[in-house]
Amino acid sequence: MNSIDRLPLQAVVFLVAAAAFSSVYITQPVLPVLAGEFGATAFEVSLTVSAVILGIAISILPFGILSDQAPVHRILLAGGLIVALCCLFAALTHSLWALVVVRFIQGLFIPTLTTCVVTYLARSLPAHKLNVVMGSYVSATVAGGLGGRLLGGWLHPPAHWRYAFVTSAVLIVIATLVAARRLREPAPAVQHPGSETGGSEIGLWSMLARPDLLRLFLVAFASFFVFSSVFNFLPFYLAAPPVSLPLQFITALYLTYVIGIVIGPLAGRANNQFGSGLTMAGGALLLVLGLLLSLLPSLVAIGLALAAICAGYFGVHASAVGALNLRLSSGRGRANALYVLFYYAGGFSGITVSGYAYSQGGWSAVIVVCLAVLTGPIVIGLVEHRAQQG
Repeated sequence: MNSIDRLPLQAVVFLVAAAAFSSVYITQPVLPVLAGEFGATAFEVSLTVSAVILGIAISILPFGILSDQAPVHRILLAGGLIVALCCLFAALTHSLWALVVVRFIQGLFIPTLTTCVVTYLARSLPAHKLNVVMGSYVSATVAGGLGGRLLGGWLHPPAHWRYAFVTSAVLIVIATLVAARRLREPAPAVQHPGSETGGSEIGLWSMLARPDLLRLFLVAFASFFVFSSVFNFLPFYLAAPPVSLPLQFITALYLTYVIGIVIGPLAGRANNQFGSGLTMAGGALLLVLGLLLSLLPSLVAIGLALAAICAGYFGVHASAVGALNLRLSSGRGRANALYVLFYYAGGFSGITVSGYAYSQGGWSAVIVVCLAVLTGPIVIGLVEHRAQQG
């Protein structure tokens, strides 16, 4: 037996998901460097992140459908190599707009490494194993998001951001080849208890027409709207007076992202004890507190602000995902695909709208926009709580 075939499935899933998500956020901590190098505005260079997110949002559903019809390992192999090639092109280009375009193309194929892997797991593993391996997948998304940010502005010097893309390309190629070998089509597919045949599952439009599900999709939109806005324009705010932090120190603050690994399970326990509605509203209020703290030009206050923002965001996200999956006995795959679609649409919208706000009124304008958007999850959380009590 090949040594790759003996690798634990959790390790393979962690590798491919972390490699994929590391490529998404490479430019985020070095946006001020890109602005200087390309002679562009904060809004223009922020497109190097939002273009990836837009690509993911557009292709998430088509690749989800394709992965039900074609061998997953072939989709993964082709898509992973395209993502890696996009990384290499990004490292070589000297045009901001070419960088934005190739980042958009990269985003279109990221789901071949994420959505298709989840489909493989759901189709081939019994429920008790699926829960364990999916835990590895969620941890990998956090680790990949953090790793990409550290690649771009810490492990490689900020001015050498191109090398970060090369490193990411190498990681993606390795992960793709390993995963394509290990995640070959199993036989036969596993039927999970409580699931129904495809013909009886709830359709996408039917889900969107259900107020209880639509509320949760809107929470996904709003939470990632705020989170993307904060972490995209935070480097500009911290690099400028009166804070004036060095860029590598700013990047180190992204380590607060690891709070997500701890908050997920805690949010699950809070859901059980207080209900998903109160947990959702509480997480949104914690986000509000973090946003307000970030306005204080103090390193301690900003550190606490980022911790609160990460804890609040992951709390909202975990409670909404938990409520969504408990609400359905069938069609969970479609529901989660819609959730992810709204999630990434929120990220793209947040970066776009907050980019305009930052260009007009700086960091305080971004905070005002985010506070307005957070009224949604707070109100929805209270509505959820009332519905649960009723």
